[in-house]
Amino acid sequence: MAGNSQRRNRRTSSKKGATVGSGGKRRRALEGKGPTPPAEMRKGHARQRAAAARTKQAARRPAPRRGGAKGTAELVVGRNPVLEALREGVPANTLYVQQFIDNDDRVREALKLAADRGAHGSGGIALMEAPKPELDRMTNGLNHQGMVLQVPPYEYAHPDDLTAAAFDAGEDPLIVALDGVTDPRNLGAVVRSVCAFGGHGVVVPERRAAGMTAGAWKTSAGTAARTPVARATNLTRALEAYRKAGVTVVGLAADGEVELQDLEVLDGPVVVVVGSEGKGLSRLVGENCDLRVRIPMPGGAESLNAGVAAGVVLYEAARRRA
Repeated sequence: MAGNSQRRNRRTSSKKGATVGSGGKRRRALEGKGPTPPAEMRKGHARQRAAAARTKQAARRPAPRRGGAKGTAELVVGRNPVLEALREGVPANTLYVQQFIDNDDRVREALKLAADRGAHGSGGIALMEAPKPELDRMTNGLNHQGMVLQVPPYEYAHPDDLTAAAFDAGEDPLIVALDGVTDPRNLGAVVRSVCAFGGHGVVVPERRAAGMTAGAWKTSAGTAARTPVARATNLTRALEAYRKAGVTVVGLAADGEVELQDLEVLDGPVVVVVGSEGKGLSRLVGENCDLRVRIPMPGGAESLNAGVAAGVVLYEAARRRA
């Protein structure tokens, strides 16, 4: 009886022992899976989804651009100025037309040019009908004749962009800097000459200087779309930076010590600085020029305007580089 009681009170277990040939599965299970990964790495976690979205957005974002500041928006006012701007391809985003305007050939052609630009994919122009009081308010009471064209701000380059583009193309920079030139038509003429003779851009000061207005665009005859204009906060410092980059700074002056035909640096990296027709180069800018060159004028003229002077030097530079 005692033996049967001991058998009844004996603890029994239904657990099976380790199976022979288990491959160490139990041992690996005891080792664990290591530290828990951060939320950003756990698939399906809210933070992981947010991190993936940020990465995708960054991939779509365009590469950063060094460029300069934008200009200000401009209004071209009047039937003839608006029509001329549209004919010359001046960038524009909106054409305002007065309600119940008296139609004439200029109005009809302007509307057709604005509509054609959008149809040809060259930058659409929105057509907006507005009452006369609204156009009066927009133009501060100018004689708009029922037509106003809005020109968007010009996107200036940075002065360093011009040399970088030239070096990237394996070319020596050929740049024109304008010192004290306030007539937008002169700026447009210089842009046109730079484009014609293979230059890499134009630099203008931020203050007390002409900017890329509709008038400059018209004078450039469309070349402003292909020739960058950079705006320098301080022209003297911009010229100093060019010199440090190995670019020779040449100033045009009536009393320059070198004549144009004797200037040997034009076939290398060079910045040609052109002053205003009346005052010429300012003192600080003149002091930062490596050379001052004069254009011989046997006809006896005292000076040339900025557009003509720049064109003469650019032609000589292009001839030597060819």
